[in-house]
Amino acid sequence: MQTRPILVLNSGSSSIKFSLWESGDAEPGKLLEGAVEGIGADGKGKGEFWIKSWLKGADGSKVREEKAQVADIGTAFELISKGLSELQSPQPAAIGHRMVSAGPKITENMQLTPELIDEMERYTSFAPLHAPSEIFLMRQAQKVYPGTPNFMCLDSWFHRDLPDVTRRLPIPAEYTAMGLRRFGAHGLSYESIVGRLQPKIPARLIVAHLGNGASICAIRDGRSVDTSMGLTPTGGLISGSRTGDLDPGVLLFMLRDLAGREASIDEAADALEAIVNKQSGLAGVSGLSNDMRKLREAIAAGNTYARLAVSQFIYAIRSFAAAYIAVLGGLDMLVFTGGIGEHDAATRAEVCAGLKPFALTIDEDRNRDAKGETTISREDSGVVVKVIPTAEDLTIVRHVSRLLDSVSS
Repeated sequence: MQTRPILVLNSGSSSIKFSLWESGDAEPGKLLEGAVEGIGADGKGKGEFWIKSWLKGADGSKVREEKAQVADIGTAFELISKGLSELQSPQPAAIGHRMVSAGPKITENMQLTPELIDEMERYTSFAPLHAPSEIFLMRQAQKVYPGTPNFMCLDSWFHRDLPDVTRRLPIPAEYTAMGLRRFGAHGLSYESIVGRLQPKIPARLIVAHLGNGASICAIRDGRSVDTSMGLTPTGGLISGSRTGDLDPGVLLFMLRDLAGREASIDEAADALEAIVNKQSGLAGVSGLSNDMRKLREAIAAGNTYARLAVSQFIYAIRSFAAAYIAVLGGLDMLVFTGGIGEHDAATRAEVCAGLKPFALTIDEDRNRDAKGETTISREDSGVVVKVIPTAEDLTIVRHVSRLLDSVSS
């Protein structure tokens, strides 16, 4: 089969991660990866732009690293497209976009059309930190690479077959009919872990994707049966700047308070959205940062608010994990992934310490020294505990390759 370069774009509220892959072989190979980080920065600082290369035998080291004033997503994508051109990278045969949620009517990964983008734009409130920038980037990519097919890959696709008991929200039927339900997120990450564990996928698996955005998923025989994020990624676990699950009465109180200060109900709702998505979570409780590394440093220095924030994070993960063990009827394997899950040994140790009643025991040395994919549980542990790096981009490449074949046949 002829190889085809596939460009993957993963846009967040203040960053774009990208990678270029050679697809068509048994296993796609990475040619380039990079990111533009610190987009916007409120005019207070410069963003960072870097690229690593495996082109023409390169070893994956950085071939581009610079600081630049990156005012918006459009400026960031100009940096990326210019950087790829200057490195004389292959012209992409297709472009794959991560899309957190596309609204109630779109549940499959598919090729982008103007009508599809317009439909997704109606539901940006389902993923307010990501969807607006993701949609903007889709339109920009079509302009910069005219004629190149673009595909969107849903983070919610992995959760598309949730059972009714977890899929349906406990709200009046009229709102259910509008499409409000549990969509879940981080599905590309969960899908990559399930793929990595094949062909011997554990029957009862829990995966904790812990990063600035954090969630946890109960997986039975490779299929999602429950996940912590709901209609939007704001629900579930407390994370970097999001509240996680919250008493609706708190939201009503805050909305009424904001309505008395804002000019309109829409402005009050926007202000509330900013509070629960950008000003809460680890950053809000600590009053310091959403970065786990900085919080760990602050804890070591005796900062009680940093300790409280991290304790709430650990408590939420334990609570969901214990509930999902009940949902699954036991547990065969627990997997940590995501930036915190892969790199913060203290978080893994603290989570697992609370799960000892379920015959789960980690090896302190294995956990401390964990790098890449590894097992950190003790030999006599009743549950296997692993660290597995997420591979969202590779998952997108596989979806795009399949979709590209279907539209070409």
